[in-house]
Amino acid sequence: MRVTVENGRALKVAGDPDHAPTQGALCTKVTRYPERVYHPNRLTTPMKRVGRKGEGRFEPISWDEAMELAATRLSEIASRAPEAILPYSYAGTMGLVQGDSIAQRFFHKLGASQLDRTICAAAGAAGLKYTYGASVGMLTEFFAESEVILIWGSNPIASNLHFWTRAQEAKRRGARLIAIDPYRSLTAEKCHQHIALKPGTDGALALGMINVLIAENLLDHAYISAHTLGFDELKGRALTYTPSRVSEICGIKEQEIIELARLYAGTKKAAIRMNYGLQRVRGGGNAVRAIACLPSLTGAWRERAGGALLSSSGWAPVDSHALQRPDLMPGWPSKVSRVINMNAIGDALLHPGDATFGPKVEAVVVYNSNPVAVAPDSQKVAEGFARDDLFTIVLEHFQTDTADYADLLLPATTQLEHLDVHKSYGHTHVMLNQPAISPVGEARPNTEIFRGLARQMGLDDPALFETDEVVAQAAFRWEDKTLEGVDWDTLKNTGWAKLNLPDAPFAEGGFRTPSGKCEFYSERLAQQGLDPLPDYLPPYESADGAPELAARYPLAMISPPARNFLNSTFVNIESLRSTEGEPHLDMHPSDAHMRDIVDGNQVRIFNDRGSMQARARVTDKAREGLVVGLSIWWKKLAPDGRNANQVTSQALTDLGGSATFYDCLVEVERV
Repeated sequence: MRVTVENGRALKVAGDPDHAPTQGALCTKVTRYPERVYHPNRLTTPMKRVGRKGEGRFEPISWDEAMELAATRLSEIASRAPEAILPYSYAGTMGLVQGDSIAQRFFHKLGASQLDRTICAAAGAAGLKYTYGASVGMLTEFFAESEVILIWGSNPIASNLHFWTRAQEAKRRGARLIAIDPYRSLTAEKCHQHIALKPGTDGALALGMINVLIAENLLDHAYISAHTLGFDELKGRALTYTPSRVSEICGIKEQEIIELARLYAGTKKAAIRMNYGLQRVRGGGNAVRAIACLPSLTGAWRERAGGALLSSSGWAPVDSHALQRPDLMPGWPSKVSRVINMNAIGDALLHPGDATFGPKVEAVVVYNSNPVAVAPDSQKVAEGFARDDLFTIVLEHFQTDTADYADLLLPATTQLEHLDVHKSYGHTHVMLNQPAISPVGEARPNTEIFRGLARQMGLDDPALFETDEVVAQAAFRWEDKTLEGVDWDTLKNTGWAKLNLPDAPFAEGGFRTPSGKCEFYSERLAQQGLDPLPDYLPPYESADGAPELAARYPLAMISPPARNFLNSTFVNIESLRSTEGEPHLDMHPSDAHMRDIVDGNQVRIFNDRGSMQARARVTDKAREGLVVGLSIWWKKLAPDGRNANQVTSQALTDLGGSATFYDCLVEVERV
């Protein structure tokens, strides 16, 4: 980003034209960042709760008083049951310094519970790990040269602008773009073809394509022989996924599957851009595994414009140990603190504690996240945070849904006000984030807040008090070959560094798996007692997976990102929220007709977990049997005080322990 500053105030945020992936462009949301920084409701002073939990009534206090209150409560709990303290954070900032450096060190030193941070992408990451060895793939810039692009489970117009510009360039050059998505998104409308499969059936479609590739011998046998492992076993699995069977599973035409496979195999310059939507179901990890096999079967990796990309984050040589210092945990490495999956925060907070689960959670410190809005099974989450005996600290920019339940609310800095370093999961640069302005009001960086807590609690390990610049320098393994010729001073001078990677990273194999090959068959999965081959797992909540539930709740619901929101970030920015208007639910005309619903009706979406209301939009953008609620609203800014997570489940994915937000059955009725 380039930030224009005058008299100490940020006036404008724009894309940096000198940064190759950005090319001077930012998405609609981030161009409004100054509105967020200087919002009239920005938190600028520490606050202490004076009303009931959830009421959102606070009074300002000094930082000294805030630190003393926090340290007193946390010290008392830590002295007798440190695992009763739980951090809760995710990607409100994705910076390696303000994300989880001093914060992680602080909680490790206390011996607090650990959080399994899996809410977004862990299933897909696991799928890539067991197939490619890490979250790696083709380089974004070369999608512009591709001849076929499958945009799979992704709406890049809303969520991946810099990829979309490359896809558009490829389209102008004659490439064929195909969207694979249950919903006809903004992106799908601009592709040559839209394949509207049932949600959660992506793995079956990929296996159906593999079936056709094998049956019609559309394979690169030399690449398979030299650079893959387990082809014969994969062949046996794929042969059971005939186009007719896959047609039934996915709810699409048999010929669509056959023609898609033929088109994909017709050029080495065939590229797949997956995104996280397809892995937020029971079989998400396996689906990513199956899709990730495709480029190795056709030899698409031989070309720099061929291959697949879900995440490029594994290319960056991040030194997680140096950042987070797990060795600070008492008894490490033979003894580690208990781990709580962040998707189960509702159950975790409501659990009384026992020999199996561990101690009752008595304190939660929330930073870089808004769990009352974004975590699944939202009613349980709110009930957990409403416990009178739970001490909750929230570091935030605004009084979010979660902040309303805080005992102590601490003002944090934004990206424009602190130092950080970043890796990317869309391109292959590492970046420096310099503060452009001084902190607004009394806001402090996360790192400074956790250093202050450590000092107030009498902790004395030097690792807890390192400066942000020292931490930032430790974030990367500078000796790694991908950073050859780059050091901390280089990064400070240029602002970013492109990782040294070959244009076609797997043209000659060299995957990061134990075998160095693309592993169709994973021995590591077999050793864990898991299926070593990719397979299709029907969604937990579907006619195939739970017919009795589907009889009561016959509509599948997905809640992908609204174009003007970033999960729950930016929802309180009026110029963006006014564009979204109000919560909507898109549903197919036949589904609406059966329920006597017409366009514009207020409707209630419900299942056994809860309900929410939205304005119906009757449209064939949603396939039959599917409803789509673009998300995710702050509850307090929704007309009925609820959002899509009232109906989502705490169930976890097959691999990675990730969230199953799009594995959800509901019914809809007129209000």
